[in-house]
Amino acid sequence: MNSNLIAWILRAVPFGTIIMFGSMGEIVTEKSGNLNLGVPGIMYLGGFAGFASAWYYEKVSASPRGWVCVLIAMFCAILASMAGGLIYSFLTITLRANQNVTGLALTTFGMGVANFFGVFILNGASYTAAPLANAAFSKKIPVLGSRLGLLSEIVFGYGFLVYAAIAVAVVLFFILNYTRVGLNLRAVGENPATADAAGINVTKYKYLATCIGAGLSGIGGLYYVLDYNQGIWATTGQIEALGWLAVALVIFTTWKPLNAIWGAYLFGILYWLYQFLPGLIGIRVSSYMTDLIQMVPYVVTIIVLIVVSFRRKKENQPPSSLGLSYFREER
Repeated sequence: MNSNLIAWILRAVPFGTIIMFGSMGEIVTEKSGNLNLGVPGIMYLGGFAGFASAWYYEKVSASPRGWVCVLIAMFCAILASMAGGLIYSFLTITLRANQNVTGLALTTFGMGVANFFGVFILNGASYTAAPLANAAFSKKIPVLGSRLGLLSEIVFGYGFLVYAAIAVAVVLFFILNYTRVGLNLRAVGENPATADAAGINVTKYKYLATCIGAGLSGIGGLYYVLDYNQGIWATTGQIEALGWLAVALVIFTTWKPLNAIWGAYLFGILYWLYQFLPGLIGIRVSSYMTDLIQMVPYVVTIIVLIVVSFRRKKENQPPSSLGLSYFREER
């Protein structure tokens, strides 16, 4: 197998894992009828909180342990990102603020908070690292070793969060389609007034779905910093770009968790198209074409959105009350 193709896959899968977590979190949120455009900010919060906690533990502990870094980072990342989801929920559900504006404000807020407190960690440097946490998050599965050759490298050459993302997608699919909780959640997203009349606590479902969804999105930011970016924190805007790509993936997958698996990897392949395709087919890509090629995932999303709109299949449409605040008095 061509070495460029292997390198392409090994780059695309981790990249896809980042946006897979972000998109699955947003799918859960949107199933409740909440349109949270604050995914990039929530991923920032999760990434920074996870990194900062692991970095501080490594710094103050006399003999830091990798598994402790994982637990601390995961806990802090999920807690911080769920706090962002709680802020969004309070503003849009309780105060009934505009969901689009609130989501965009949350993106700015999350980026600002992360970069503000990141200054104290960087302490004048352009970047800082948490090497032990990176080693723990990126540790490969030891089973099978090299017995499978290239297949072992392609299938088992990633950190545990890659496989956790796939497992979460399968669990979400089962919950949304085969449990009463999933049925109630989808009912809230489709018609909250009818769900309310049937005795379903609309407010509770919206709060829980938004906060849990934010927690999942935050893990995407954590994975980016402590695995994909080799445990390095720097004041760059890369997480924001990945957050918007995660939002685009939600539309591409037509709000189905299982589609997020192959869709995320496809986005990863398309995103790195400019770097590896020339070596595979023997052509050169001009530098000014790089940014245009990196737009391909967004173009594909637009095409899918147009096709879905024309076909008008109910199962491929967003929840009917998506982006609309629920006023019980108007029921």
